[in-house]
This record gives sequence, structure tokens and C-alpha cells, in this order.
Amino acid sequence: MWAVSTVTMLVLAGILPDFQLQRADGDSATTIAVTAAFGAGAFGLLSALVWPLLVRLLLLVPALVLGLLVFFLNGALLLVALRLNPAERGAVDPETAVVVAAVMSAVASATGAALAVRDDDAYRRRLHRLAHRGRRPVPPGPTTPGTVFVQLDGVGHDVLTDAVGKGLMPTVARWLGYGSADGPGSATHRLTPWRTDWSSQTGASQLGILHGSTFDVPAFRWYEKDTQEVMVSNRPTSAAELQRRAVERTGDGGLLTVDGASRGNLFSGGADEQALVLSIATRRRSRETRSRAGYFAYFSDPANAVRTALSFVAEAGRETAQSTRARMRKVRPRVSRGGLYPFVRAFATVVERDVVVAAVMGDLLAGRTAVYADLVAYDEVAHHSGPMSRDAEKVLERLDRALALIEKVAEHAPRPYRIVVLSDHGQSPGETFRARYGLTLADLVRAGCGLPVPRRARRTRSGTEARAAVRAALHRPVEEEHEQRRPSRRSEPIVLASGNLGLVSFPDARHRMSREEIDIRHPALLPTLANHPGIGFLLVRSEEHGGVVLGANGAEAPVDELDDDHPGPLAGFGPGAADAVRRTHSFPHTADIMVNSFHDPADGEVLAFEEQIGSHGGLGGCQGRPFLLSPLELSTPMADGAALVGAEQVHQVLRRWLRECNGPQVPLDDSRPTVREATAFPAPEQAAQDNIV
Repeated sequence: MWAVSTVTMLVLAGILPDFQLQRADGDSATTIAVTAAFGAGAFGLLSALVWPLLVRLLLLVPALVLGLLVFFLNGALLLVALRLNPAERGAVDPETAVVVAAVMSAVASATGAALAVRDDDAYRRRLHRLAHRGRRPVPPGPTTPGTVFVQLDGVGHDVLTDAVGKGLMPTVARWLGYGSADGPGSATHRLTPWRTDWSSQTGASQLGILHGSTFDVPAFRWYEKDTQEVMVSNRPTSAAELQRRAVERTGDGGLLTVDGASRGNLFSGGADEQALVLSIATRRRSRETRSRAGYFAYFSDPANAVRTALSFVAEAGRETAQSTRARMRKVRPRVSRGGLYPFVRAFATVVERDVVVAAVMGDLLAGRTAVYADLVAYDEVAHHSGPMSRDAEKVLERLDRALALIEKVAEHAPRPYRIVVLSDHGQSPGETFRARYGLTLADLVRAGCGLPVPRRARRTRSGTEARAAVRAALHRPVEEEHEQRRPSRRSEPIVLASGNLGLVSFPDARHRMSREEIDIRHPALLPTLANHPGIGFLLVRSEEHGGVVLGANGAEAPVDELDDDHPGPLAGFGPGAADAVRRTHSFPHTADIMVNSFHDPADGEVLAFEEQIGSHGGLGGCQGRPFLLSPLELSTPMADGAALVGAEQVHQVLRRWLRECNGPQVPLDDSRPTVREATAFPAPEQAAQDNIV
């Protein structure tokens, strides 16, 4: 590696005019080579000795800032290395030093151990040393198994099985026994689908998985009348409040309270080691809230940051090319992918992935008991490219390689590990509500309230129909456009979207308005929404019946009377829809009107109220059907083939598995049952006969 760095420095000195390895009056080739060798050696020595200390000092700096500082600090080390040359032959401008150091690190990454991050034993051993430097000692010898939970954000059960069938995810296929010479009997994992709540999104699902409660999380974003604030699941202050409420409701810190680590999540799960966790983002960084296992293991090698930066640029360019090609080919459905989106995608698919995977590797090699990590790459790409698009499939391939890396690193861990892979929701395809009808849900609501709507909406057929419905309900002639009654601005509703789930709230009413109150104030609003072809159903509170579900053509039914056999307006939205709607109706902060978009059961399409062609957040299609991939040595998720419903139930399953890892896994004698027999779950060898539930 030293020789490679020396050659690289010589080449750069010949290319860059501001980088000199000789005196102004010239030197022999041998002297220049010696100077380069000395500079490369000093740079490597400083990187090995000083760089880890710098990273430790900067652990309180946010990850993105630290990633940018890497280049400048790397250049500073090169300047120092050249100054150490006793012959004083090396000279370089500061800005050129940054470029030279970055290129040298990139070359080292491409020719040395860093290139083999996915499959090289030497790199994993080096990471093992870095992860343990300054950390608590790990007890030697055999220990009880640890568990790592890897969340593939937004990957639905159907998407995963399709990817396995296409050969896009060979690691997952091997775990399930596909393509093996030994046949299905060689499977190590079972695949189980589960069903989300009505709010099929990360905020609700991950809160339930990590903290055991999804109560009062009606959507990704919603308005709370008591505080007059909009809660947004991925806003740090909102995430912190949601976590506080869940802990208060359950009386428990979370899934990861015992020697746990939380990586890349919205919530901490009670872990004492956290990296890129949103719910702590507003706290003042401290020893308790930083993650040396993640940041230190990753950034202590400057080549990592250089490689990630190069991959970031490549991914942004790839997105620009893909979106341009889709626009030129007039692909439908399609949404805008310009502006900052290429960089957002690059962060999600490169930076977040690299830092989180490195953090998990450090946790495994440090012997942590429970690790939960979220990889958000697929969810971000599928929103804009489509859940089954080639762009999204490429992301699945890279996620599979990340799983393979985690599996291989676990081989070097001081304890055995069980790798559980799961998702928090899926995604449903379909064009946007606005693309199909020319107006947004907010436009439609305003029209139903008799409020003015944008000209672009009035010119569309849907806009015309909405205005006509208003006039008919108000018994006003359609021609009297300028005489239309306009409610006062105090009654203007707040309209929020969470995928194909919409929420309408009237902020001046401090309580959840009833259907009767809404009809008095805006007699055309509910008929306008319920009868629109892009709307599937509405949920409102009724003074007479409690919760009521409204559908097209006057269809309505009290939620307490609906079930899978009598779905009423919920027909076509799948099993459990009535239970999900009924539960949401019980939440204190459910909106005055809950709006679920149209859903086509034939192709699984929905109409997103946001600008997404792959969406989630409501009912309809694959968005409510995530997966749970678990090792066969763990008990089956549910006994007797029962359905796994809701993130709260998934939390209980994961807790049971952690308990199993802490206790005996075999009977002590023939008369004493195993842990699994005691809990009435089938033995792993029985479950292996049907590794896909």
C-alpha cells in the first residue's frame, strides 16, 4: 500500500502544477522518488495515528458535516506530512493538498483492503480492531446469541418474493433455500407476511416495532387541535414526542433497552448506542447520544469517506440520467425528479447505507446483544421511480449485497448472531391524484367547502364537477359563479396527505367535528368527496352512530357493523380493513375527515395525494403487506398459521425472540420441555418443512 501511495504521489506531482516534490532548481529522479516515498509514508503514518484522534474529537459533529470535513482534514494531514520532510523538498498549495489527499485515498481504496469491504477478511479484521479500540471488553469464549434486525424500508412482501424469483437478491434466495443444490431443505430462514394498520408508513410501523405502541398515530402527518400543531413523523421534534408518548403508554423503554444499538431509525428503541436516530436529533450531543461504534468505525479510515463521496456523485448522476430517459420516453406514470431530489436519493442510497451498515458491522464485532438498523434506499427510489421499476430493482440488488456483508462480518463476531430482516410497510403503484384529475385533494376540499380553487383546477373536469356539486348542495344556480357564498377564512380546513391517505381538519373547532356539524357548515363537502371517482371511502364521526364510513352513491355504514364478511364501502380493500379503520376511529387525534383514495383490486393501484408513483400510508394494494424474514431456529412468528397483524404484534414477536436468545434452546432432559414447546410454538425442524408462511 505504501508503494502504491508513493507512485500515486509521483503521478500527481507530474500532473498538478501546484504540487512539487523537488527544489525549485531541480532534483534527480532518485531524490524525487525518495521525497515521494517519505511523503507517502508520513501521510500514511499520520492517517493511522492522528486521524482516529481527530475523528474522536469530531464525534459530536453531525455526520454530513463530518463527511465534508474529511476532505479538508485529509488535505491538512498531507500538508503536515510534506512539512516533516527534513530535506524540505515537498510543497503544495492547501487547495491542491485536498485534491491530492483525496486521490491518494481513492487509489488506496481501489487497490487495498477498502475495496474488498464486502468480502475481504482482512478488512473485517481491521474493522474489528477499530470497533474495539477504546470500547468495553467483550467476554471471550462462547456466549448466548445476539440478534440483528435489518429493516428494508418500504420493501413489500410481494416485491421481495418477486426480486428473489428474478435472481436480484441471491443472499435472501439462499436463506430461503432457493437455487441450492440441496433443495429447499437447506433453507435457513422462513418468510412471513404481516399486515400493517391503516397508517401504513414508517412513523407508525417503526414506533410499534421498536416501542410496542402505534396508538394515536393516524397518519404520517396530522393536525392536533389541542396543541394547534402539525405532527410529522420524520420531524425530529415530532419523533421525540411520539417516542415519549409510546414509552409513557407502554411503561417500557423499548425493544433495545438491554445492550442495544439503534441505527438509521426514526426512534431509538431504548438503545444506549445510536447513530442517525431522528428522535434524538434535537438533543444536545453527548457521550450517551453519540455512536462511536458507527461513526468511528467508518470515518477513521479516510478512504471510506472518499469512496462514499465518489459513489454519492455517481448516484446523483445516475438518477439524473434515469429521470431524463424516463421523460424522453414519456413513461407513465411519472413525477418530477428534478431540483434537489438527485442529491436526496444519493444520500439515502449511498451515505445513509454506508454509515448504517458500517455501524452495524461495528456493533456485531463489539458483541452487542440487539441491533436494529433501517436502510431507507428502496423506499426513497420507489416513491419516484415506482415500486417495480428497474431503478428500484437496482437498489434491491445493492441491499442484498449489504445483507451479505453483514452476514460475513457476523462470522468474525465474538458471539453467534441471528439475522432477522423485516420491512415496515410496502408500496402501492399508481399515478397521482393530481395527474389523473388535474387537482389536488386540497383543491377538491376547497371546492366542496365553497372556497375558491386555483384556476388550473377550475379548468379540469373534476374541478367543474366539484363546483357543480357545491352549487347543487347549496341550491344555487351553476351560472352564479360570482355570487357563490364563501365561508369565512376561519373555517378554511387544513388538508394533509400521507400517501393515498388524506386528512381534513377544521382548526377553529377544538373538538373532532361530527358529520352533522360538517353538513351544517359545508353541506356539499362530504358528498363531493365521497362521490369523486378518485376517492375510495371516508371516515367521519357521527353523533348517532359513532364512526361512519361513507362511500359513493350514498353508501354508508357504522364502523362497528363492518367486518371482513360485511365490508360495506370497504369492499376491495383487503382483509382487516374494517378493524384498521375502527381502531383509527378510536384515536384522540384522528382528523375530522379521513380520506382514503380509490383502489383497484385488479392491479393493486392507488392514487397518491402526494407527488409519488409508489406510495404508502393508507389502505389498498401491497403497501399494507410487509414481510418478516427470520431464522428457522427462532420460533414461528404466530402459532397455528394465524395472521400477524399490526406493528405492535410484531414487537411482541421480536421481544419473544430476544428472550429465546437469552435462554436454553434445547431441553435439559426428556421430561422437561424446550422453550418453544412451553410457548406452544412448533419446533424449528417442523417449521423448516414450510419455510415460507
